[in-house]
Amino acid sequence: MIKVLVPTALQKFTNNQAMLECSGGNITELFDSLEKSCPGIKSRLCDDGGQPRRFLNLYVNSEDIRFLDGTNTSLKDGDEVSIVPAVAGG
Repeated sequence: MIKVLVPTALQKFTNNQAMLECSGGNITELFDSLEKSCPGIKSRLCDDGGQPRRFLNLYVNSEDIRFLDGTNTSLKDGDEVSIVPAVAGG
């Protein structure tokens, strides 16, 4: 299983759980797995094209997926995926 760390803003979709365990061979499959267990969360994570929303940063074992293979980043049992909302302001 893959551990998914969910930010507070999305925990209303996860029954207030900050950590979930899901499956998937890559980020796209992980999003599908999350949607099955937490209906409605995928639309908060992905745009209509299936790409992560601009205001979200995704990390696999502390590595930004933008510097890996994006949504095709491979996952294996024991990996940790962090969903981190972007912070802006001044």
